[in-house]
Amino acid sequence: MPNMFAVSPSSEERTWRRTLWLMVAVQFIVSASLTVQSPMLPLFLLQIGVEKGGAVEFWAGVLNSVNFLIAALVSPIWGSIGDRYGRKMMVLRSSLAICIFMALMGLSQSLWQLVMLRALMGMFSGFSATAIALVATQVPENRLGFSLGWLSTGQLVGALFGPVLGGIIADASGSYRFVFFCTSALAAIAVTLAWLFVKERFTPVRERDRPSIVSNFRLLAASGLLPLFAVLAMAQFGVRTVQPVVTLFVEQLTGPVPALATLAGFAFSVTGISDVLFSPFLGKRSDMLGYRRVLLISLFGAALVSIPQALVDSYWQFVAFRFAVGMFVGGLVPTANALVGRMVEPARRGVAYGVTASAGFLGSFLGPITGGSLAASFGLRSVFLVTGLMFLVNFVWVYFVVPVQVPDRRPLNFSPADADADARPAEDEVRPLDPNLSADAASERTKEHGSAK
Repeated sequence: MPNMFAVSPSSEERTWRRTLWLMVAVQFIVSASLTVQSPMLPLFLLQIGVEKGGAVEFWAGVLNSVNFLIAALVSPIWGSIGDRYGRKMMVLRSSLAICIFMALMGLSQSLWQLVMLRALMGMFSGFSATAIALVATQVPENRLGFSLGWLSTGQLVGALFGPVLGGIIADASGSYRFVFFCTSALAAIAVTLAWLFVKERFTPVRERDRPSIVSNFRLLAASGLLPLFAVLAMAQFGVRTVQPVVTLFVEQLTGPVPALATLAGFAFSVTGISDVLFSPFLGKRSDMLGYRRVLLISLFGAALVSIPQALVDSYWQFVAFRFAVGMFVGGLVPTANALVGRMVEPARRGVAYGVTASAGFLGSFLGPITGGSLAASFGLRSVFLVTGLMFLVNFVWVYFVVPVQVPDRRPLNFSPADADADARPAEDEVRPLDPNLSADAASERTKEHGSAK
């Protein structure tokens, strides 16, 4: 007998799409707020007393790294709490922390105050992981690649739009501190949007059914996800190594021009323009072509366009290669996260994405501090060579370690309403073993199975 109170497919589709687009907007704002200060951070260090001659490059790398180191340690804990009490709560917690600590950074008077505040922000951060877990438990399974591709687009575009905005604000106001206060205001907007408009379908797991953190880690180790953790760590390392040196490299190419912060911000952000154009394409194709194949294409392409950046002799050549990088890096993180989502049951996705976020945070910690150290020791151009080589190493790792087919731990007919259910699939349910199976192919298999019955 049909269920008269079931949500109609059209209504259900509107619900998950509304949640997705709202979270893309929130992700964009938060990512922009985290990177608004990027192009002027080395210049701000000079203002608070850090001297040139290698120290600025090194400390810019430390400041871009320290919050990620702390976040790598606490992210699995926040992920587990999100599985128990709701992912929206974790989204609000992390965005509110950004709002508070960015405002305090604008008041800092010394290098050590700045380092301490960045570390404290890392303790309460992890917005991207909670946003991914929230979206991954609200959208249909066969739309994971599409949805996480758009979420990643919001993240990367925000992260690379932020520096342009920060450069313009710094040049227009003449104050680097004012940029931090604008960052805090942006984060407050994200908190308001998420609090008022984002709705989460969440059913708390019963106390006796709640797995411990230790059992969660055992589950992840046994589910074949560990190779993907290495992929995410190396991907973030490759993306983040150049972050502390872009402004200084632009200054080397252009000289001390009046609009240096704006030019550096544009060099950061042009990658985001490219990502807007190509990341949704890669996200859609990953559901059909296969996640491993898209990972390989993205990694090889990123290596191919990263190494020549060390050889450029003009600003616009550098910008052109930064645009080319965006064509490929936008496919890395969402593709790996979609594969993680297909390998873990919905009730465990919070802790799964918490641990994968730790891998990303570890790469984000090592990347800037390595880039800053390389720049201080061997020159700015060496950073782009190492970045390209890291993408090549990641390409080889994916090719030999990530399997073509992996176990699929989710029901084929999953719907957002089942996001937090811990029920087993019915005995007559078709369950594909290949996560690269497209949505259309899965639908055909379901129809065939129904006809056979």
